[in-house]
Amino acid sequence: MFGGQVIPPSKSPHLRKSGSRPVVFDLDKEEGNVEMEGLLHSTGSNDLKIASLPITTAAIMPSPILLWRFKVLLFFLWGFICCKIGWDSVMRMSVNLRDLFLYEAFLYYNPLLLVTMMVWLWGVNLWVFAQSTISYAKIFDLDQNHLTHREIWKVATWMTIIVPTSMTAYLYLYSHGEVSLAASQPVLLYCAVSLVLIFPFDIFYLSSRYYLLRTLWRIVFPLQAITFADFFVADILTSMSKVFSDLERSVCRMVHRQVATIAWFEADSVCGSHSIGIPIALVLPYIFRLFQCLRQYKDTKEKTALFNALKYSTAVPVIFLSALKYHVLLDSWTNFYRPLWLLSGVINSLYSFYWDVTRDWDLSCFTRIFKYNKPSLCSYLLHGRKWVYFWVIGSNFILRLAWTYKLSAHLRHNYLTVFTITALEMIRRFQWVFFRVENEWNKMSSKSNLQLSEISSEEDKLLAPNDHNV
Repeated sequence: MFGGQVIPPSKSPHLRKSGSRPVVFDLDKEEGNVEMEGLLHSTGSNDLKIASLPITTAAIMPSPILLWRFKVLLFFLWGFICCKIGWDSVMRMSVNLRDLFLYEAFLYYNPLLLVTMMVWLWGVNLWVFAQSTISYAKIFDLDQNHLTHREIWKVATWMTIIVPTSMTAYLYLYSHGEVSLAASQPVLLYCAVSLVLIFPFDIFYLSSRYYLLRTLWRIVFPLQAITFADFFVADILTSMSKVFSDLERSVCRMVHRQVATIAWFEADSVCGSHSIGIPIALVLPYIFRLFQCLRQYKDTKEKTALFNALKYSTAVPVIFLSALKYHVLLDSWTNFYRPLWLLSGVINSLYSFYWDVTRDWDLSCFTRIFKYNKPSLCSYLLHGRKWVYFWVIGSNFILRLAWTYKLSAHLRHNYLTVFTITALEMIRRFQWVFFRVENEWNKMSSKSNLQLSEISSEEDKLLAPNDHNV
């Protein structure tokens, strides 16, 4: 019934091998054998029905490839329906309100869309690590129940379905005059995501959710020794600072019941441009990473940790000088604060680029990157190719310069440009992960080899014969 193999009883009168004689009962010996034969006949019929069930079920069930293609077809059909409904809903609005409404819709949903994109890219990272010689489970100190790339992609698939569906419902309901129902859509979505993260029962990958929440707690409160997973996740959070900024404004509007009111454009809005919460949300990931570096220096006394802390501190002037535009006179901003903002942005971008290439990646290890267990087209295209390194270094430099745009609160009104730059930052961080994890694995391997060589040399000294002259 559940796909398991059912073995008929060995004494069944209908069970026989191919080519053997059929089983015949002698009915002339005892008249009571008639009742026994009826019982055996009914039992044998039931056994045959049970035994033939898996064969029938296997014949009915489609092949995995056909089932996968059907799911992909449904996925694209669903995407087309969402795009169609969303486009028709936007076209129903007047031209004056259309741009404002799209900005508000992006405000609520682009954080979760960007998180979904990061989950997809993380699944790709894990897939590449699974094909290579890197033991990422050992690097991140994961247990045997850690999520594989397939499970990560399954989570990303559900996020890809749920978030755009909620956004489509928001557009449709608002364009058809159901403002209160439209306003409830992002609120329900955010509440559902929060409940899934903190759900205490053993569903939705409880151990992985607990691992993520514990790591986030260690990032916010670095009261213990910093592990690789701690500062690795913290580095990823710095690439998502714009996500936290939009989350702050979205939650603020939900708390003050400003959803679906298009009140963000008002200068005196509590969740608008003059809010101090926006630069604070932008700077928090850098502050967390700064405290981690200081904690690492306290534990190891390495000066490299202080230089790394200085790198994260250079993002603070970029964020707060940009926010001053809404709190100072226009002439003061143009003549004094804007040049300081540009200078601080250049310093932060160049310093971060230098640290990525020389410290996080270690150029001396570039010839060992992208080693795979089994040769494939991907390994042939990437391993040891010079264009890979030129592409990574060049794209990292350009996107580091664009980083200033994303950190600047006074440039956020062009929401499509900011969304695109944020998505490109996610891609930059995605390719950064390969080199950073590879560099860490090389360090761990060289350290273990050094320890083994020291142990073997000590054993050789102990086993070596001592020549003494008597």
